[in-house]
Amino acid sequence: MSSAVHASTARGSSAAVREVGSPERNTVLDAVRPHLPSIGERARKVDESRRIPSATMRELGRAGVFRMLQPARFGGAEAHPAQFYEVVRAIAAECGSTGWVTSILGIHPWHVGLFDEHAQREVWGEDADTRICSSYAPVGTLVPVDDGYELSGRWMFASGCDYASWALLGAMVLGAEGRPVDFMTVLVPKADYRVHDVWDVVGMRGTASNEIVVADAFVPAHRVIRNYDTAQLTGPGQAVNTGPLYRLPFATMFTTAVAMPILGVVSGCYERYLRAMRERTRLSLGGGRFVEDPFAQAAVARASSDIDASLLQLERNVAALWDLAQAREPLPMALRLRVRRDQVLATERALSAIDVLFRTAGGTSLGRGNPIERAWRDAHAGATHVANEPDRALALYGRGAFGLPIEDNLV
Repeated sequence: MSSAVHASTARGSSAAVREVGSPERNTVLDAVRPHLPSIGERARKVDESRRIPSATMRELGRAGVFRMLQPARFGGAEAHPAQFYEVVRAIAAECGSTGWVTSILGIHPWHVGLFDEHAQREVWGEDADTRICSSYAPVGTLVPVDDGYELSGRWMFASGCDYASWALLGAMVLGAEGRPVDFMTVLVPKADYRVHDVWDVVGMRGTASNEIVVADAFVPAHRVIRNYDTAQLTGPGQAVNTGPLYRLPFATMFTTAVAMPILGVVSGCYERYLRAMRERTRLSLGGGRFVEDPFAQAAVARASSDIDASLLQLERNVAALWDLAQAREPLPMALRLRVRRDQVLATERALSAIDVLFRTAGGTSLGRGNPIERAWRDAHAGATHVANEPDRALALYGRGAFGLPIEDNLV
């Protein structure tokens, strides 16, 4: 029998959100749930075409998914982040690429909410459904000019850029001698960048994680934010967006957004694995029903425990930070480090779970496009994101535990 925690995740139950201190009904999930079967039916086409159908993006937009973390003053819901992550898991359980794009595009309205109010008006003033992609690696250059900066660069892995009309890009400010002096995130409209279709990979194939190129674009000062200030939990947008959502750490919000789709993929694979294996008969090793094999039973136990442990820790941490933000209390560094520790280990456990399922599913699950095979590829592809790399985050936690200073913006 599957456990209640991850089984409810795959089916899109709102039980998990209530467990972490968000008692209100997840109305966006209610609106998304009727579309989950069609998202699952389109998953193979997404994988083959490297595109999420326009119909899916329209359905998710109408359901309010991309406005969940958007400021209320611009038509957003300012929802509890646990509700957003629950919706992401439910979608990713049906299609990894769709879940990933939902999470990445859905988290960016939160980040834009930290920018100057003028920048927010530019993004949402005429269209509250405007979507924003990102590539946060500081590979761009910013040269100071009157009233702003001149931006140039080439950014890889801009997930969802084919479905967005603005981009958040990482860049270094160059000083008088041409040396980097500060690390910024820059908000750029689509008119100022080009997208090169280069994303043809083994997993998460439909995420449109393409390349963005900018050449000598002017960026006004109000569309630039210092990463140091963001790490210190400050931003000009907090002057107008005063709710608890905008007092949470970037490291929590964004890194959880790149872990949750993987948990959704693995949870969905687990449910499909159970359905497929209940009726399977072994063709070797003496034959017999697959479900009677004690090794298969143990594999299910290991996988389900890894999924549950990952989800429970992430939910606990989001709840703890939300409660402190609501009370306007400081967010302790020890808690922020714990969030990063548990986030990278959640991804690691999810991969362990899906590896167990993949190994024991048998040769009939190896065919290209088989849901178990596709989920295995998607989970491993998503785990390559730098935010899911474990050793750096674990070392930071260890430094904090030993009382050493922490100097990292991704905490």
